[in-house]
Amino acid sequence: MRYTARRLADVVVEAVRNFPAVVVTGPRRAGKTTLLRHLFPRAQYVLLEDPDIQARIRSDPRAFLDAVRPPVVFDEIQNTPELLGYVRTLIDQSPRRLGQWVFTGSQEAPLMRGISESMAGRAAILQLLPFSIRESPKVSLLHGGFPEVLARPKARGLWFSSYLQTYLERDVRAITNVRVLATFRRFLSLLASGNGQILNKTDLAAPLGVSVPTVSEWLHILEITNQIILVSPYFENFGKRIIKSPKLYWGDSGLTCYLLGINSTAELERSPFLGALFEGLVASEILKSQTNAGSRKELYYFRDQQGLEVDFLVPRANAGLWLIESKASKTVRPEMAASLLSLNRSLRKKAKRLIVVHRKPGTPLPPAAAARSVEALDIERFVEEVASQKTGHG
Repeated sequence: MRYTARRLADVVVEAVRNFPAVVVTGPRRAGKTTLLRHLFPRAQYVLLEDPDIQARIRSDPRAFLDAVRPPVVFDEIQNTPELLGYVRTLIDQSPRRLGQWVFTGSQEAPLMRGISESMAGRAAILQLLPFSIRESPKVSLLHGGFPEVLARPKARGLWFSSYLQTYLERDVRAITNVRVLATFRRFLSLLASGNGQILNKTDLAAPLGVSVPTVSEWLHILEITNQIILVSPYFENFGKRIIKSPKLYWGDSGLTCYLLGINSTAELERSPFLGALFEGLVASEILKSQTNAGSRKELYYFRDQQGLEVDFLVPRANAGLWLIESKASKTVRPEMAASLLSLNRSLRKKAKRLIVVHRKPGTPLPPAAAARSVEALDIERFVEEVASQKTGHG
């Protein structure tokens, strides 16, 4: 498979020049290993999923590290987190030797705990998500952004089936004692049908016959393995009663389509889930623009108990607050801007940009106004805009 340039590459190279260790997290098969082997072809590569290597590390970690010649890439460090403490000792012996230790990991929370305990101040933490629209024109609602699906789109069904099986057997079982994987698999499909909705754990637990704490645990697994996105509500003193539960999206639209049984563009166009899938794509592209710049994730939504809802609010460094509404339509109408204008009035016109994001029509149109002071941008143009400046409060 030919290498496709990743937006995170420059950030990784910069981190290697400034830190003794670099950690790249992200979902399984997002391209972490491919990126690092491309950037550091002369580094020693060690796959920590190999049972023989795991046994060697557990029996004599110091002897194992003595045999390693940095710079080294340790792939899937969550399999042997005990290694981090020994690497820290080596870093502290030569603190000025930078970029010698590079790690990847697919399970964010346990990995982050290990790093915060062992590598605080010694490691740069970055995240690589599947391809964004900026990185590959092949990214689409139906196929998502996983590199291997884009390389072989005709085999997408088989690939997603295998991916889920591997994910269930390796990641899910490694993190928790899920007794009935078949029930967890049903949970994934149920969650796909709730893509883009306010999270209600009770509604998820009842049809599966499991408890709310079990649903909470399963959601935690999906979040720490970077499969889902939980978007928090935007809190301001509006004098309004705000919905306080997060909204849930799947991180990859291709995987979501597979879970929903959508197998073709024709089925997607007819699907009642089209709007929510497009909304999820917009959410994931905003987060990819942030993680690819090495910035922290900042994405919010707004909904009050009177029904006013805006899909996304994004704080921008030196560019104020953006209010964003996503519409799967290829035709933009003025009424699509109503919620943006209403919320901006409540914010005392604090928002710097109001944007309706829509699907790209067959014949590209120049950027237009959805209403006065509201821009209409197709998804490709929007992704360019959102990636053009760093997000966050600076």
